[in-house]
Amino acid sequence: MTGAGDTPKRTIWVDDDGRTVVVIDQTLLPHVFATEKLATLEDAAVAIETMVVRGAPLIGATAAYGMALGLAVDPSDEAVEGAVVRLLATRPTAVNLQWAIREMEDVVRPLPAHDRAQAAYAKAAEIADTDAAMCSAIGDHGLELIESLWEAKGQQGRIDVLTHCNAGWLATVEWGTATAPIYKAADAGIPVHVWVDETRPRNQGASLTAWELGQWGVPHTLIVDNAGGHLMQHGLVDLCIVGSDRTTASGDVGNKIGTYLKALAAKDNGIPFYAALPSSTIDWTIEDGIAEIPIERREPEEVTHITGQAPDGSLVQVRLSPSDTPAANDAFDVTPSRLVTGIITERGVAQADKESLASLFPDRTI
Repeated sequence: MTGAGDTPKRTIWVDDDGRTVVVIDQTLLPHVFATEKLATLEDAAVAIETMVVRGAPLIGATAAYGMALGLAVDPSDEAVEGAVVRLLATRPTAVNLQWAIREMEDVVRPLPAHDRAQAAYAKAAEIADTDAAMCSAIGDHGLELIESLWEAKGQQGRIDVLTHCNAGWLATVEWGTATAPIYKAADAGIPVHVWVDETRPRNQGASLTAWELGQWGVPHTLIVDNAGGHLMQHGLVDLCIVGSDRTTASGDVGNKIGTYLKALAAKDNGIPFYAALPSSTIDWTIEDGIAEIPIERREPEEVTHITGQAPDGSLVQVRLSPSDTPAANDAFDVTPSRLVTGIITERGVAQADKESLASLFPDRTI
Protein backbone atom coordinates (compact mmCIF):
# COMPACT_ATOMS: atom_id res chain seq x y z
CA MET A 1 0.00 0.00 0.00
CA THR A 2 1.31 3.45 -0.87
CA GLY A 3 -0.05 6.96 -0.60
CA ALA A 4 0.56 10.19 -2.43
CA GLY A 5 4.12 10.46 -3.66
CA ASP A 6 4.66 6.73 -3.07
CA THR A 7 4.73 7.29 0.70
CA PRO A 8 4.63 3.82 2.26
CA LYS A 9 1.67 2.97 4.46
CA ARG A 10 3.69 0.23 6.12
CA THR A 11 5.47 1.76 9.08
CA ILE A 12 8.11 -0.90 9.79
CA TRP A 13 9.95 -3.33 7.53
CA VAL A 14 13.23 -5.21 7.13
CA ASP A 15 15.79 -3.64 4.81
CA ASP A 16 17.28 -5.33 1.76
CA ASP A 17 20.14 -6.74 3.85
CA GLY A 18 17.62 -9.01 5.60
CA ARG A 19 18.61 -7.75 9.05
CA THR A 20 18.34 -3.98 9.51
CA VAL A 21 14.89 -2.71 10.46
CA VAL A 22 13.54 0.47 8.85
CA VAL A 23 10.92 2.77 10.41
CA ILE A 24 9.42 6.16 9.61
CA ASP A 25 10.82 8.93 11.82
CA GLN A 26 7.57 10.35 13.15
CA THR A 27 9.28 13.16 15.06
CA LEU A 28 9.92 14.95 11.76
CA LEU A 29 6.39 14.76 10.34
CA PRO A 30 4.52 16.51 8.82
CA HIS A 31 7.26 18.73 7.50
CA VAL A 32 9.87 16.10 6.62
CA PHE A 33 9.30 12.49 5.57
CA ALA A 34 12.35 10.42 6.48
CA THR A 35 13.12 6.88 7.51
CA GLU A 36 15.52 5.68 10.16
CA LYS A 37 17.46 2.43 10.17
CA LEU A 38 17.58 0.40 13.36
CA ALA A 39 20.68 -1.80 13.47
CA THR A 40 20.77 -2.82 17.13
CA LEU A 41 18.48 -3.60 20.03
CA GLU A 42 19.47 -0.28 21.58
CA ASP A 43 18.46 1.54 18.39
CA ALA A 44 15.00 0.01 18.67
CA ALA A 45 14.70 0.86 22.36
CA VAL A 46 15.71 4.48 21.81
CA ALA A 47 13.33 4.79 18.85
CA ILE A 48 10.47 3.76 21.15
CA GLU A 49 11.56 6.01 24.01
CA THR A 50 12.03 9.11 21.84
CA MET A 51 8.82 8.48 19.89
CA VAL A 52 10.50 8.05 16.54
CA VAL A 53 7.92 5.26 16.58
CA ARG A 54 4.77 5.51 18.71
CA GLY A 55 1.30 4.10 18.94
CA ALA A 56 0.63 0.95 20.94
CA PRO A 57 0.60 -1.58 18.05
CA LEU A 58 3.71 -0.13 16.40
CA ILE A 59 5.54 -0.03 19.72
CA GLY A 60 4.84 -3.74 20.05
CA ALA A 61 6.09 -4.52 16.53
CA THR A 62 9.22 -2.43 17.05
CA ALA A 63 9.97 -4.19 20.32
CA ALA A 64 9.61 -7.55 18.57
CA TYR A 65 12.09 -6.54 15.90
CA GLY A 66 14.31 -5.08 18.62
CA MET A 67 14.59 -8.50 20.20
CA ALA A 68 15.46 -9.98 16.82
CA LEU A 69 18.19 -7.37 16.33
CA GLY A 70 19.62 -8.19 19.73
CA LEU A 71 19.58 -11.95 19.21
CA ALA A 72 21.31 -11.58 15.85
CA VAL A 73 24.35 -10.37 17.81
CA ASP A 74 24.04 -12.50 20.95
CA PRO A 75 21.50 -15.34 21.14
CA SER A 76 22.42 -16.45 24.66
CA ASP A 77 19.96 -16.85 27.53
CA GLU A 78 21.51 -13.80 29.19
CA ALA A 79 20.96 -11.75 26.04
CA VAL A 80 17.31 -12.78 25.86
CA GLU A 81 16.80 -11.67 29.44
CA GLY A 82 18.68 -8.42 28.84
CA ALA A 83 16.59 -7.63 25.77
CA VAL A 84 13.37 -8.22 27.70
CA VAL A 85 14.43 -5.94 30.54
CA ARG A 86 15.66 -3.16 28.23
CA LEU A 87 12.61 -3.12 26.00
CA LEU A 88 10.07 -3.35 28.82
CA ALA A 89 11.59 -0.20 30.31
CA THR A 90 10.94 1.95 27.23
CA ARG A 91 7.25 2.91 27.63
CA PRO A 92 4.97 1.88 30.52
CA THR A 93 1.39 2.44 29.33
CA ALA A 94 1.02 0.59 26.02
CA VAL A 95 0.29 -3.05 26.86
CA ASN A 96 1.16 -4.15 23.30
CA LEU A 97 4.80 -3.77 24.30
CA GLN A 98 4.49 -6.44 26.99
CA TRP A 99 2.33 -8.61 24.75
CA ALA A 100 4.83 -8.59 21.88
CA ILE A 101 7.80 -9.30 24.14
CA ARG A 102 5.94 -12.20 25.75
CA GLU A 103 5.13 -13.58 22.28
CA MET A 104 8.79 -13.34 21.31
CA GLU A 105 9.94 -15.01 24.52
CA ASP A 106 7.57 -17.93 24.02
CA VAL A 107 9.17 -18.60 20.64
CA VAL A 108 12.88 -18.09 21.30
CA ARG A 109 13.45 -19.34 24.84
CA PRO A 110 12.84 -23.07 24.10
CA LEU A 111 15.18 -22.99 21.08
CA PRO A 112 18.91 -23.68 20.97
CA ALA A 113 20.91 -20.47 20.74
CA HIS A 114 21.91 -20.91 17.09
CA ASP A 115 18.25 -21.01 15.98
CA ARG A 116 17.01 -18.02 17.94
CA ALA A 117 17.82 -15.10 15.64
CA GLN A 118 16.14 -16.58 12.59
CA ALA A 119 13.08 -17.56 14.62
CA ALA A 120 12.94 -14.10 16.18
CA TYR A 121 12.88 -12.35 12.81
CA ALA A 122 10.16 -14.70 11.59
CA LYS A 123 8.05 -14.12 14.72
CA ALA A 124 8.52 -10.35 14.54
CA ALA A 125 7.34 -10.41 10.91
CA GLU A 126 4.33 -12.48 11.96
CA ILE A 127 3.48 -9.97 14.71
CA ALA A 128 3.68 -7.12 12.18
CA ASP A 129 1.58 -8.94 9.58
CA THR A 130 -1.00 -9.94 12.20
CA ASP A 131 -1.33 -6.34 13.37
CA ALA A 132 -1.93 -5.18 9.79
CA ALA A 133 -4.61 -7.83 9.34
CA MET A 134 -6.28 -7.00 12.66
CA CYS A 135 -6.39 -3.29 11.85
CA SER A 136 -7.92 -4.02 8.45
CA ALA A 137 -10.60 -6.12 10.17
CA ILE A 138 -11.20 -3.30 12.68
CA GLY A 139 -11.79 -1.08 9.66
CA ASP A 140 -14.36 -3.50 8.25
CA HIS A 141 -16.33 -3.64 11.52
CA GLY A 142 -16.11 0.10 12.04
CA LEU A 143 -17.23 0.69 8.47
CA GLU A 144 -20.55 -1.00 9.32
CA LEU A 145 -21.13 1.63 12.03
CA ILE A 146 -20.43 4.47 9.60
CA GLU A 147 -22.64 2.87 6.96
CA SER A 148 -25.50 2.69 9.47
CA LEU A 149 -25.14 6.39 10.27
CA TRP A 150 -25.03 7.19 6.55
CA GLU A 151 -28.21 5.22 5.95
CA ALA A 152 -29.90 6.93 8.91
CA LYS A 153 -29.09 10.27 7.27
CA GLY A 154 -30.77 9.13 4.10
CA GLN A 155 -27.35 9.21 2.42
CA GLN A 156 -27.49 13.00 2.58
CA GLY A 157 -24.79 15.44 3.66
CA ARG A 158 -21.69 13.87 5.17
CA ILE A 159 -20.56 11.85 8.17
CA ASP A 160 -18.51 13.90 10.63
CA VAL A 161 -16.09 11.94 12.79
CA LEU A 162 -14.10 13.44 15.65
CA THR A 163 -10.90 11.71 16.67
CA HIS A 164 -8.16 12.40 19.21
CA CYS A 165 -4.39 11.97 19.03
CA ASN A 166 -3.14 9.75 16.22
CA ALA A 167 -4.53 6.24 15.93
CA GLY A 168 -3.84 5.99 12.21
CA TRP A 169 -1.53 3.87 10.11
CA LEU A 170 1.43 5.73 11.61
CA ALA A 171 0.50 4.30 15.03
CA THR A 172 0.23 0.73 13.76
CA VAL A 173 1.82 -1.39 11.06
CA GLU A 174 -0.89 -0.61 8.48
CA TRP A 175 -4.40 0.90 8.34
CA GLY A 176 -4.53 2.24 11.90
CA THR A 177 -7.21 1.60 14.50
CA ALA A 178 -9.46 4.65 14.79
CA THR A 179 -8.72 5.66 11.21
CA ALA A 180 -9.23 2.25 9.61
CA PRO A 181 -13.05 2.62 9.52
CA ILE A 182 -12.62 6.14 8.14
CA TYR A 183 -10.33 4.98 5.34
CA LYS A 184 -12.64 2.10 4.50
CA ALA A 185 -15.64 4.47 4.42
CA ALA A 186 -13.82 6.92 2.17
CA ASP A 187 -12.79 4.09 -0.16
CA ALA A 188 -16.44 2.94 -0.23
CA GLY A 189 -17.57 6.35 -1.43
CA ILE A 190 -19.17 7.55 1.80
CA PRO A 191 -18.55 11.30 2.21
CA VAL A 192 -16.70 11.25 5.51
CA HIS A 193 -15.08 14.29 7.11
CA VAL A 194 -12.80 14.21 10.15
CA TRP A 195 -12.46 16.79 12.91
CA VAL A 196 -8.80 16.48 13.92
CA ASP A 197 -7.99 17.95 17.30
CA GLU A 198 -4.42 19.12 17.75
CA THR A 199 -3.76 16.85 20.76
CA ARG A 200 -1.41 18.82 22.92
CA PRO A 201 1.27 18.61 24.07
CA ARG A 202 2.94 16.64 21.27
CA ASN A 203 0.36 17.66 18.67
CA GLN A 204 0.01 14.21 17.14
CA GLY A 205 -3.37 15.17 15.74
CA ALA A 206 -2.09 18.32 14.04
CA SER A 207 1.15 16.78 12.82
CA LEU A 208 0.36 13.11 12.18
CA THR A 209 -3.38 12.52 11.80
CA ALA A 210 -3.84 15.55 9.56
CA TRP A 211 -0.84 14.51 7.47
CA GLU A 212 -1.94 10.94 6.88
CA LEU A 213 -5.58 11.88 6.20
CA GLY A 214 -4.24 14.24 3.55
CA GLN A 215 -2.12 11.42 2.12
CA TRP A 216 -5.27 9.30 1.81
CA GLY A 217 -7.34 12.16 0.42
CA VAL A 218 -9.84 12.21 3.30
CA PRO A 219 -11.42 15.66 3.95
CA HIS A 220 -10.48 16.91 7.40
CA THR A 221 -10.34 20.07 9.51
CA LEU A 222 -7.86 20.81 12.28
CA ILE A 223 -9.34 22.14 15.52
CA VAL A 224 -7.94 23.11 18.90
CA ASP A 225 -8.30 20.51 21.62
CA ASN A 226 -11.06 22.32 23.46
CA ALA A 227 -13.32 22.82 20.42
CA GLY A 228 -14.72 19.29 20.41
CA GLY A 229 -17.50 19.92 22.92
CA HIS A 230 -18.59 23.06 21.11
CA LEU A 231 -18.86 21.17 17.82
CA MET A 232 -20.89 18.44 19.49
CA GLN A 233 -23.29 20.96 21.01
CA HIS A 234 -24.01 22.35 17.55
CA GLY A 235 -24.69 18.99 15.91
CA LEU A 236 -21.48 18.95 13.91
CA VAL A 237 -20.20 15.55 15.12
CA ASP A 238 -21.87 12.24 14.23
CA LEU A 239 -19.54 9.99 16.17
CA CYS A 240 -16.20 9.88 17.95
CA ILE A 241 -13.61 7.18 17.33
CA VAL A 242 -10.37 7.04 19.30
CA GLY A 243 -7.63 4.50 19.74
CA SER A 244 -6.24 2.98 22.93
CA ASP A 245 -2.90 2.15 24.49
CA ARG A 246 -4.36 -0.20 27.09
CA THR A 247 -7.97 -1.29 27.58
CA THR A 248 -9.03 -3.28 30.61
CA ALA A 249 -11.01 -6.51 30.62
CA SER A 250 -13.99 -4.47 31.83
CA GLY A 251 -13.83 -1.93 29.00
CA ASP A 252 -12.04 1.04 30.59
CA VAL A 253 -9.99 2.76 27.88
CA GLY A 254 -6.52 4.19 28.49
CA ASN A 255 -5.58 6.61 25.72
CA LYS A 256 -3.82 9.90 25.04
CA ILE A 257 -4.47 12.59 27.65
CA GLY A 258 -7.68 14.45 26.83
CA THR A 259 -9.64 11.42 25.63
CA TYR A 260 -11.70 11.39 28.84
CA LEU A 261 -12.87 14.97 28.21
CA LYS A 262 -13.98 14.06 24.68
CA ALA A 263 -15.96 11.13 26.07
CA LEU A 264 -17.66 13.33 28.65
CA ALA A 265 -18.70 15.82 25.98
CA ALA A 266 -19.95 13.02 23.73
CA LYS A 267 -22.01 11.52 26.57
CA ASP A 268 -23.57 14.89 27.39
CA ASN A 269 -24.57 15.40 23.76
CA GLY A 270 -25.76 11.86 23.00
CA ILE A 271 -22.99 11.18 20.48
CA PRO A 272 -21.64 7.62 20.06
CA PHE A 273 -18.10 7.26 21.43
CA TYR A 274 -16.07 4.25 20.25
CA ALA A 275 -12.58 3.02 20.95
CA ALA A 276 -10.95 1.01 18.16
CA LEU A 277 -8.21 -1.43 19.11
CA PRO A 278 -6.75 -4.86 18.36
CA SER A 279 -7.05 -7.57 20.99
CA SER A 280 -3.32 -7.18 21.72
CA THR A 281 -4.25 -3.86 23.40
CA ILE A 282 -6.62 -5.52 25.89
CA ASP A 283 -5.05 -6.21 29.28
CA TRP A 284 -7.11 -9.14 30.52
CA THR A 285 -5.35 -9.05 33.92
CA ILE A 286 -6.91 -5.79 35.14
CA GLU A 287 -10.43 -4.36 35.42
CA ASP A 288 -10.14 -0.97 37.14
CA GLY A 289 -8.41 1.23 34.59
CA ILE A 290 -8.22 4.34 36.75
CA ALA A 291 -6.47 2.46 39.55
CA GLU A 292 -4.45 -0.04 37.57
CA ILE A 293 -3.37 1.35 34.18
CA PRO A 294 0.12 2.84 34.61
CA ILE A 295 0.18 6.43 33.38
CA GLU A 296 3.41 7.56 31.80
CA ARG A 297 4.67 10.97 32.90
CA ARG A 298 6.87 12.48 30.23
CA GLU A 299 9.31 15.38 30.15
CA PRO A 300 7.91 18.84 31.01
CA GLU A 301 9.61 20.27 27.90
CA GLU A 302 6.85 18.71 25.79
CA VAL A 303 4.43 21.09 27.52
CA THR A 304 6.62 24.17 27.80
CA HIS A 305 8.02 24.03 24.27
CA ILE A 306 6.69 23.43 20.77
CA THR A 307 8.39 22.55 17.49
CA GLY A 308 7.30 23.92 14.14
CA GLN A 309 8.51 24.91 10.71
CA ALA A 310 10.12 28.33 10.26
CA PRO A 311 9.55 30.41 7.09
CA ASP A 312 12.87 29.17 5.69
CA GLY A 313 11.68 25.56 6.01
CA SER A 314 13.84 24.65 8.99
CA LEU A 315 12.40 23.02 12.09
CA VAL A 316 12.66 25.18 15.21
CA GLN A 317 11.67 24.75 18.83
CA VAL A 318 10.30 27.68 20.83
CA ARG A 319 9.29 28.09 24.43
CA LEU A 320 5.63 28.82 25.23
CA SER A 321 5.77 29.52 28.96
CA PRO A 322 7.83 31.64 31.35
CA SER A 323 11.22 30.05 31.89
CA ASP A 324 10.59 29.53 35.61
CA THR A 325 7.14 27.94 35.28
CA PRO A 326 7.07 24.20 36.06
CA ALA A 327 4.95 21.85 33.96
CA ALA A 328 3.35 18.45 34.52
CA ASN A 329 3.04 16.05 31.61
CA ASP A 330 0.83 13.03 32.26
CA ALA A 331 0.68 11.46 28.81
CA PHE A 332 -2.52 9.38 29.16
CA ASP A 333 -5.87 9.31 30.91
CA VAL A 334 -8.53 6.66 31.43
CA THR A 335 -12.07 6.82 30.07
CA PRO A 336 -14.42 4.70 32.23
CA SER A 337 -16.40 2.07 30.38
CA ARG A 338 -19.68 3.81 31.26
CA LEU A 339 -18.74 6.57 28.80
CA VAL A 340 -17.79 4.19 25.97
CA THR A 341 -20.52 3.21 23.50
CA GLY A 342 -18.56 0.27 22.16
CA ILE A 343 -15.13 -1.17 21.45
CA ILE A 344 -14.29 -1.97 17.84
CA THR A 345 -12.00 -5.00 17.60
CA GLU A 346 -10.83 -7.30 14.84
CA ARG A 347 -13.61 -9.73 15.81
CA GLY A 348 -16.47 -7.25 15.94
CA VAL A 349 -17.89 -4.49 18.09
CA ALA A 350 -18.27 -5.26 21.78
CA GLN A 351 -20.08 -3.38 24.47
CA ALA A 352 -17.64 -1.83 26.91
CA ASP A 353 -18.09 -4.46 29.60
CA LYS A 354 -16.41 -7.61 30.78
CA GLU A 355 -18.99 -10.07 29.47
CA SER A 356 -19.23 -8.62 25.97
CA LEU A 357 -15.47 -8.36 25.49
CA ALA A 358 -14.90 -11.85 26.83
CA SER A 359 -17.54 -13.29 24.50
CA LEU A 360 -15.56 -12.04 21.47
CA PHE A 361 -12.35 -13.63 22.75
CA PRO A 362 -13.16 -16.96 24.42
CA ASP A 363 -9.67 -18.16 23.44
CA ARG A 364 -7.94 -15.27 25.21
CA THR A 365 -4.88 -15.95 27.34
CA ILE A 366 -3.78 -13.99 30.39
